[in-house]
Amino acid sequence: MTHQQALERYIQATNTHDFKEVKAILHPQAVYWFSDKTCTTIEEIEAYFKHAWHVIKEEVYSASNVKWLTIDEKTATCLYTYHYEGYHNEKFVSGSGRATNIFTWVNDEWKLIHEHLSGAY
Repeated sequence: MTHQQALERYIQATNTHDFKEVKAILHPQAVYWFSDKTCTTIEEIEAYFKHAWHVIKEEVYSASNVKWLTIDEKTATCLYTYHYEGYHNEKFVSGSGRATNIFTWVNDEWKLIHEHLSGAY
């Protein structure tokens, strides 16, 4: 799997709304910086995802304008604009923001070790 495929797999996993799918691509020491919270354990990340999926029903997450900043044999870092849409209190909502993802090569596969999302705009 390439680093680009790892990002695609991560987005697909997010859209399953099943944290087991997301966890499969996460590094055990992953750190997430959300606009309103820092998550430093898999359990905190899982709780954040599950809460988001509960608040925004049928959420669809996507990425555009992906730019790979650094790529070598052990790490790959990208920036992108994230987009989400779904239903909040039965009303359709959508938004976007900025994202940074860092992948690391571990045991012959790319794992996401850091995600930084800055507020929706």
